[in-house]
Amino acid sequence: MSTSHHHHHPPYLITTLFFLFLNFSCLHANELELLLSFKSSIQDPLKHLSSWSYSSTNDVCLWSGVVCNNISRVVSLDLSGKNMSGQILTAATFRLPFLQTINLSNNNLSGPIPHDIFTTSSPSLRYLNLSNNNFSGSIPRGFLPNLYTLDLSNNMFTGEIYNDIGVFSNLRVLDLGGNVLTGHVPGYLGNLSRLEFLTLASNQLTGGVPVELGKMKNLKWIYLGYNNLSGEIPYQIGGLSSLNHLDLVYNNLSGPIPPSLGDLKKLEYMFLYQNKLSGQIPPSIFSLQNLISLDFSDNSLSGEIPELVAQMQSLEILHLFSNNLTGKIPEGVTSLPRLKVLQLWSNRFSGGIPANLGKHNNLTVLDLSTNNLTGKLPDTLCDSGHLTKLILFSNSLDSQIPPSLGMCQSLERVRLQNNGFSGKLPRGFTKLQLVNFLDLSNNNLQGNINTWDMPQLEMLDLSVNKFFGELPDFSRSKRLKKLDLSRNKISGVVPQGLMTFPEIMDLDLSENEITGVIPRELSSCKNLVNLDLSHNNFTGEIPSSFAEFQVLSDLDLSCNQLSGEIPKNLGNIESLVQVNISHNLLHGSLPFTGAFLAINATAVEGNIDLCSENSASGLRPCKVVRKRSTKSWWLIITSTFAAFLAVLVSGFFIVLVFQRTHNVLEVKKVEQEDGTKWETQFFDSKFMKSFTVNTILSSLKDQNVLVDKNGVHFVVKEVKKYDSLPEMISDMRKLSDHKNILKIVATCRSETVAYLIHEDVEGKRLSQVLSGLSWERRRKIMKGIVEALRFLHCRCSPAVVAGNLSPENIVIDVTDEPRLCLGLPGLLCMDAAYMAPETREHKEMTSKSDIYGFGILLLHLLTGKCSSSNEDIESGVNGSLVKWARYSYSNCHIDTWIDSSIDTSVHQREIVHVMNLALKCTAIDPQERPCTNNVLQALESTSSSSSSCTTYLSKILSLA
Repeated sequence: MSTSHHHHHPPYLITTLFFLFLNFSCLHANELELLLSFKSSIQDPLKHLSSWSYSSTNDVCLWSGVVCNNISRVVSLDLSGKNMSGQILTAATFRLPFLQTINLSNNNLSGPIPHDIFTTSSPSLRYLNLSNNNFSGSIPRGFLPNLYTLDLSNNMFTGEIYNDIGVFSNLRVLDLGGNVLTGHVPGYLGNLSRLEFLTLASNQLTGGVPVELGKMKNLKWIYLGYNNLSGEIPYQIGGLSSLNHLDLVYNNLSGPIPPSLGDLKKLEYMFLYQNKLSGQIPPSIFSLQNLISLDFSDNSLSGEIPELVAQMQSLEILHLFSNNLTGKIPEGVTSLPRLKVLQLWSNRFSGGIPANLGKHNNLTVLDLSTNNLTGKLPDTLCDSGHLTKLILFSNSLDSQIPPSLGMCQSLERVRLQNNGFSGKLPRGFTKLQLVNFLDLSNNNLQGNINTWDMPQLEMLDLSVNKFFGELPDFSRSKRLKKLDLSRNKISGVVPQGLMTFPEIMDLDLSENEITGVIPRELSSCKNLVNLDLSHNNFTGEIPSSFAEFQVLSDLDLSCNQLSGEIPKNLGNIESLVQVNISHNLLHGSLPFTGAFLAINATAVEGNIDLCSENSASGLRPCKVVRKRSTKSWWLIITSTFAAFLAVLVSGFFIVLVFQRTHNVLEVKKVEQEDGTKWETQFFDSKFMKSFTVNTILSSLKDQNVLVDKNGVHFVVKEVKKYDSLPEMISDMRKLSDHKNILKIVATCRSETVAYLIHEDVEGKRLSQVLSGLSWERRRKIMKGIVEALRFLHCRCSPAVVAGNLSPENIVIDVTDEPRLCLGLPGLLCMDAAYMAPETREHKEMTSKSDIYGFGILLLHLLTGKCSSSNEDIESGVNGSLVKWARYSYSNCHIDTWIDSSIDTSVHQREIVHVMNLALKCTAIDPQERPCTNNVLQALESTSSSSSSCTTYLSKILSLA
């Protein structure tokens, strides 16, 4: 009998496989539904998710951006850079059971992220990147146990970093930079013992750097820059033996640099710039042999750089500028073979430049400017063949410029001004083909410079030297934007080649010995803003073609031998702010238009026979020849009769106004129960019955807000100094309604205190809204405030001084109109940064003091920088915003001027105009500042010509 074997599967095994199959199918269907749900919640304009749809196979593994594992389960979702927008409404997609990677970076997703994202997402999730979107709200609480990378950078998250972050025990990368996070850096971060990369930069974090960071022994990268951190750098940071990159820049860290940082043997990048660090640089720092880049600039470090610097054989970049370092530049820097960039400017280094600097280095940038260096330049500086920037200005260097620099073909930017260099320029120096910026001013250089071949040149300053001979031929330098040859001994006539500069903005040939006529072709330089031909021997007439200048702001033709009449149309240049034609042989009448309307007497004196209808010019009035005729007599009779009627009518209204004003200005006196005597003065009769002393005083308990019976809000402001208050009351009558001035309606005072009551408007202070304002809105603010000043200066008699023009004192109302908040004239507690020099010194305020304050306001609107900013590039100029701005503008550092939120591609010419106007307004000498009418005219002409913008500013931006 044969025996057959039959295999029977137990029933429970078949059942188990059946349920596994069902579960597998359900999981697959669940993934499909979750992904389609995600797709439906966002906008996908470029159709990257077009493959995400129901199909015959429903295989999500074939969908764009989806990656599956070997059992066809979704493990990765990468949709970065797809231009998607919308909100992620739920965390459902993050719950895909096998999901390990989610990358939604570089899109336009917005709104808060789901609050339960860290509590309900798949526990298998290892990589989460939501960076470079527009997400807002707070960072959710909770944690994911297996998360390796969390990148939420460059969004708009707010609030604090919760201590929960310390339980993400497996994190290797944490990037929360580029948000609006506040509060302290949590010490709980120290629990992330496996973390390698920590970035919290570009937030608004405060407090100190937590010492707990010293426990994170695996850290390779710390980036806490661009916050408001304070206190000292913890010495525990020196125990992070794996650290490669340390970046704590742009904070308020103080105290010494801990010597323990010299124990970071693997460190390659150490950036501590823009803090308040003090003391000496620890010698241990210079033993870091793997360091590639060291930047301690913009601190208050002192002491010397030791010769130990020679140990840093990997160093490529050394930035120690803007400190208080002293002693000699160590010879050790000459033996650093990889050194490319050496910037030590704005310190107090003395002695000579090391003799072999550049010989064994790979120098590309050398900036030792604004120190106390002496001696001659080494002839080895360009031995690498790669030197592009040589910046040595404002030292006491002397002797000749070495011949080797005349052969340094890599040079692009050379600044040797304010030294004691002498002799002739080295052969070949005026033929360097790549140089775009050359400043040799204020030295003792001499010789003939008639050969010039620099095709890339955009800025040339040879002023205050002893160059002689005829003007050079600059026909090869078509890109010139600034040319200053002033205060030399240049002679001869102006060559025609000088007329071929299509982009020149600033031309200064003053204080030379140039002869001949001023070429009429000069007007072809359509972008010319400043033209100074003063103190020469020019003859002939002022060319009438000068009226064709489109953006000319400053014209100085003084101290020549010009004759004839002033072209009548010269005053029609709308952009013209300042003119000086003094000490010539001119005659005839002064134009009664434009900049000539308010010309200073010193700007026209010393001519033969000039006359003017403007008495402020100091010139005799022009004689008007009238022909007598019957028509003239009838005109006189008619005019006299009309004038008589006008006087009668005016007198009637004056009486009415006087009576009303007299009533309005009547002082109400009240004595309270405690014996305090109060005087209330109203400037608008409709409020006389609305306010009493009691209502005014009670408002001080309610945030200084006063509400009248009609529900209109007013602000009550205490006046600290009011000794001369009675004398100022009459001035208040002048401040009638003006759309750009907050109206003062009353004063209230006792023997010990005084209050101003002015209207309250809905809006925000300029200081609160300045960041991110468009150029159009900034221009509207400029124009509104100068119109208010014109009203105060020109329509009030005598003129009223505004005083405090800081952004804290300007309200932008709901109609986007700027409103100036006035105090009592002469009793202002001013922001010192907006105070004119003569006001600081003599305690006097005039309309020209207001012009200075308005100039500071223009700088504030242009740059976005506060008035105490000390920032600068390459110059080491410390001090006021004005000094910084004047330096940046004169040296074509225009890119450092402009607030990054302004679109310079559209309003280029207009921005340069306003820059120039701001510097005119902030002149030290009040007489050199334009009057209010001219400022308004300059702003109006600027905006009217903005439609014809050119691209020359973008070219200037490349200069710095």
